[in-house]
Amino acid sequence: MPQAPSITLVTPTAPIATATHGGRAKCLQRLVRLELPVPTTVALSFDTVLGIANGVMPDPSVILSQFEPGALLCVRPSSEDPDWGGPGAILNVGMTEEKHAQLAETFGAETAARMYLRFVQTYAVHVARLDPDMFEDAESPPAEALYDALRAYEDEYEEPFPQDPGTQLIGVLRSMARAWQGTTARLLRQAKGAPADAGLGLIVQHMAQSAGPGDSGAGVMQLVNSDTGLPQITGRYAGRAQGREALNAGADVLYLEKDPRGPSLAEQLPDAFDALKRYSVLMRQRLREEMQCEFAIENGRVAILDGVRVQRSNRAAVRIAVQLAEDGVIAREEAICRVEPRALSELLHRQVAPNAPRDVLGRGVAASPGAASGVIVFTAAAAQARAAQGEPCILVRRETSPEDIRGMHAASAVLTERGGMSSHAAVIGRGLGLPCVVGASSIRFQTRRRQLIAPDGRVIREGDTVTLDGSTGDVLAGAPRLIEPALDDAFQTLLGWADDVRDVAVRANADTPEDAKTARAFKADGIGLCRTEHMFFEDDRLTVMREMIFAGSSEDRRASLERLLPMQREDFTRLFKIMAGKPVCIRLLDPPLHEFLPSDRAGHQALAEALDLPLSDITRRVEALTEYNPMLGMRGVRLGIAVPEIYEMQARAIFEATAAANVGAAVVPEIMIPLVTAKREVELVKTRIDAVAAEVRTRMGVDFDYSLGVMVETPRAALRAEEIAQHCAFLSFGTNDLTQMTYGLSRDDAGRFMSAYVQQGVFPEDPFHTLDRDGVGELLTMAAERGRRAAPDITLSICGEHGGSPESIAFARDAGFHYVSCSPFRVPVARLAAAQLAVTPNIR
Repeated sequence: MPQAPSITLVTPTAPIATATHGGRAKCLQRLVRLELPVPTTVALSFDTVLGIANGVMPDPSVILSQFEPGALLCVRPSSEDPDWGGPGAILNVGMTEEKHAQLAETFGAETAARMYLRFVQTYAVHVARLDPDMFEDAESPPAEALYDALRAYEDEYEEPFPQDPGTQLIGVLRSMARAWQGTTARLLRQAKGAPADAGLGLIVQHMAQSAGPGDSGAGVMQLVNSDTGLPQITGRYAGRAQGREALNAGADVLYLEKDPRGPSLAEQLPDAFDALKRYSVLMRQRLREEMQCEFAIENGRVAILDGVRVQRSNRAAVRIAVQLAEDGVIAREEAICRVEPRALSELLHRQVAPNAPRDVLGRGVAASPGAASGVIVFTAAAAQARAAQGEPCILVRRETSPEDIRGMHAASAVLTERGGMSSHAAVIGRGLGLPCVVGASSIRFQTRRRQLIAPDGRVIREGDTVTLDGSTGDVLAGAPRLIEPALDDAFQTLLGWADDVRDVAVRANADTPEDAKTARAFKADGIGLCRTEHMFFEDDRLTVMREMIFAGSSEDRRASLERLLPMQREDFTRLFKIMAGKPVCIRLLDPPLHEFLPSDRAGHQALAEALDLPLSDITRRVEALTEYNPMLGMRGVRLGIAVPEIYEMQARAIFEATAAANVGAAVVPEIMIPLVTAKREVELVKTRIDAVAAEVRTRMGVDFDYSLGVMVETPRAALRAEEIAQHCAFLSFGTNDLTQMTYGLSRDDAGRFMSAYVQQGVFPEDPFHTLDRDGVGELLTMAAERGRRAAPDITLSICGEHGGSPESIAFARDAGFHYVSCSPFRVPVARLAAAQLAVTPNIR
């Protein structure tokens, strides 16, 4: 049996809750409790509105009895979350011929006709569902336009416009209730996170006559700037000649405060302006939020119609939260929880201005946040050439490889045809703070012709200017206006508070001294992953590395590596100096050797000239190193065992840098072995590294400590963690490759179908973007438990790109991991997310 309609007069003690009547109804009740001048208001519950949509109508006389006879009413939506939206407000319900005549005597014929006309138009379109074209504003005077609208309504609807306020009210309530249940409305709110069965309440409120005689009007006021969060009284006010309808339509309005550009409310109605300021301050203090106050002024008297949370940019959200805490309105812990961690990403990078035109050429995966404009180039060499000329450029590749590192450093952004969130371009882009869009398969990449073809047929050639929005995945034509990063004092203050309470350390993935400086600037707790292979792609090092690869004997390899030794030592010395005693975890060489060799014939020819070898020798060696599946081939620890001279050289460089650094401050490097699957691998590498350490200690006469650990990125290593942990000081989980191997899924190719998989519910999220708790997470938990069984004091961490995800940090904290490590530009996000997890149970 359907429930009886719930119609509640909004009073201080009325049984109204956000979960049953919506946020607007609850906010109005709070304003009533503050004894603000809120017009008489009635709230209809979610169940009542659902009943209306299903044909169970309330008695309109019960609602109308709460108001003065002949009152004009406004009906507005009240959803549980204001971001979920709802049908638009309908004003002047109760307007009839009789009321029109009364208003004509009081307000004047033109104003009364305009009010009646607007109501007829709104009712005809949204309630009677008539063709909007029939009720467009005419150039004729309001009285004539009103006559035409009433006649058109009667002709189309085949009955006169309703003159009973109860009939009008029921029609409005029914149309708004059914609009909420419509397919389009449901899909829109679900896209904003609303459940499919989200309820809607409705508010029926007495309308203050802002178009009335004397000093009348309507407006909105707030105490902060929505873009910056700085204190500033701002808003809009429309006088009686315009009224609330003009305000809603965005008409030109008076300024609130004194302003040289035009008249202001403060000058024309100083008493009303002062009252509004007092009310706004009271709302801020008692509702514990920056609020926008919607008001009407009727013959000099102020009425508060609504209070809503101030819309704000992410930059403003940080400052507002900090200021509320510093003013004692909220606790610091609550300020920490009021800022969405991912929102900080916008503050660290340039962004496309919100009001800038967006000419979208195509879309891909938003792999690294920020925006950049530049001319497109198709090779790393071209990117370096443009950078040398001081010209910003966008590097376009089908997919990037380690060979492209120098070009990525030179470019302002990177666009690839293939790849997903964990592809090479995405990972390196986030590490460099470089905007990156990957998997843009809707665009045709014609790299030989040096051009792109957009889905609409437009051709973008090398040298044309485009903009990449790595926060949305959009590829835009031209160069729209960008806004600069905003690392202001409020940002630093909030993160300082976060550091005081978080209980999970946050390190950075930093491969070069420049990365380390960024990590240090963002106050990372150390380096959790230094990928040493990226140090070898500078021109002077790459040639020596290639000589080592072509060496015919162990002695020749050692001779080449001896030339690399001082370069590696200098890298590590600079890292240790920059991190100033904070931990630095260095991963030994991981990628297969073929990644250091050119892949095309022109590159082979250049290498043959550089090494003074026949082209046939180069070709044969490249072919010999080619693997069917290089990601599962001779890389990581397998390379270190097959070609031990590489790891020995790296270990020597680390220890010599440590010995030199220890003259000043103690440095304890952490050496990580990649791609381990068996304990014997660890034993073999550990024996060699210990021997190198002993040799360096003896030769340099300096004692030092170091720790050795394993990067767990294969399922077998996770399963055999108990025996592996016996030889390790730490286990660091490389969730990029671990996800790839657990799923049997290439992270570089997953972008081609991942969207369809998520949409059809195969995966709840892209597992390369959000850590898979059920599958990969179970492996992590199992490995952690088994590792602790063998070594109770072993250090556990996540060093894959998942380390910067708030969901992954929650998992790491629940599993008892000691730290997470992520790209330097994600460190602030991780610091805030870790703090929120620590304080959430204490927030009331």
